[in-house]
Amino acid sequence: MNLPHYNSTTTDFKEYEFFSDGPKGRIKKLVTFTRMQVYPVMYNLAFGDADPETGLMNDLITSNNEDRDVVLATVANTIIKFCDHYGDHFIFAKGSTPTRTRLYQMGINRLISEIGKSFDVYGMIGDEIYQFQTNVNYDAFLVKRK
Repeated sequence: MNLPHYNSTTTDFKEYEFFSDGPKGRIKKLVTFTRMQVYPVMYNLAFGDADPETGLMNDLITSNNEDRDVVLATVANTIIKFCDHYGDHFIFAKGSTPTRTRLYQMGINRLISEIGKSFDVYGMIGDEIYQFQTNVNYDAFLVKRK
C-alpha cells in the first residue's frame, strides 16, 4: 500500500508497536494478532494505546492526535508484515465499542481505493459476511490479502 504510515517494530510478527505523533504528543500504539479460528485460519486484530502506567493495550482510550488516517494506514501495514511472515489468512477486526467500529468503517471508506489494491475487504452483519460496500453499516470487518 502506498499510504503515509508510521514505522512499526515487532519481534515476533504478532505484536507490533509504533508511535503516533501529533498535537497531544507522542503516543505509543499497540497492534496484536491472535488466532481465533483454525479453519479457515482467522486472526483477530487488536489495536489500542499502550497504557502509560502498565504498558498494556487499552482499546478504550481516545487519543485524538489528529493523525487517524496515518494510524489506520500503519495498522494496515502491520497486516501486510503479519501476512508476509504467517501467510495470507483472514484478519478479523471489530471496534471495542460500536462507535469505534463506525470510526474504523469510515476510515475504510476513505481509504478503500488504496486498501482494495492489496486486500479483499468484507463487512460482517451478525454472522453474515458480505463484500464491503460503502453506505452499509457493518458490525465487524474481515480482510484477506490478495
